[in-house]
Amino acid sequence: MEVGVKKQSIFKKAKNNRYKTYTHVFLIAGLLITITPFIWMVLTSLKTLGESTMVPPTIFPEKAQWSNYADVQQTLPFMKFYINTFLYTFIRTIGQIIFCSMAGYAFARLEFPFKNIIFVVMLSILMIPGQTFLLPQFMIIAKLKLTNTITALVLPGLFSAFGTFLMKQFFMQIPKELEEAAILDGCNHFQIYSRIMMPIVKPGLTALAITCILDSWNQLMWPLIVNTSVDKMTLSAGLASLKGEHFVNYPLNMAGSVLAVLPMIVIFIIFQKQFIEGLSHTGSKG
Repeated sequence: MEVGVKKQSIFKKAKNNRYKTYTHVFLIAGLLITITPFIWMVLTSLKTLGESTMVPPTIFPEKAQWSNYADVQQTLPFMKFYINTFLYTFIRTIGQIIFCSMAGYAFARLEFPFKNIIFVVMLSILMIPGQTFLLPQFMIIAKLKLTNTITALVLPGLFSAFGTFLMKQFFMQIPKELEEAAILDGCNHFQIYSRIMMPIVKPGLTALAITCILDSWNQLMWPLIVNTSVDKMTLSAGLASLKGEHFVNYPLNMAGSVLAVLPMIVIFIIFQKQFIEGLSHTGSKG
């Protein structure tokens, strides 16, 4: 009997080891697929123009051309692009945290006429391609005479349907008894929202902030359309100007891309735990 139990235990352990091996192989393969484009971008940024266009392609440069990073900063006003992108990202993120959390709280905790219909209409925005809104948004900005300004970049992105849905899910997870106790203590809805609910939903606010930061930093179409002045361009729009109609300096382009993406990599590495934790709770109730 003991021998049979022992054999069964060994078989189960071997099965678990095989499962772990397959899981690790799958994860490593996914990692390689994800990280390969970034590695290729870094390697290309260190090549000469001839090496970057060779067929078949060369993987490693014969001699690292670190001067590409200096050249791209001389070609474009990178510091100005950084400042514009930081301002655009910061204001847009703060705006979404405020407006999306307020709207999410209203949809989750308040009762008002046509609440569910309004929420469904708002969510329907997620089913419409973002490019559909570019023309009407540009016409509004042009009539307000805000083109080539940071305000033009920020205004359309101060509110997000996804951000509202995300915050609604977090607010719905809070026990109703907590809100009732606050009302008995004399708190109004704004006090409940600001003093009680907001500290509890910090993981959701963190997830919303990181999502908005990544999206804002990588935005291309809107910054490229609404601002044509070099002084008001963001990093993504500025890098797009490096691509000529008939000629592309790939090493210079990749060097600029590496400089542009580094801050986002650092932010994600620092806050990846909060980001994953926040998004993992979005569908737990609602």
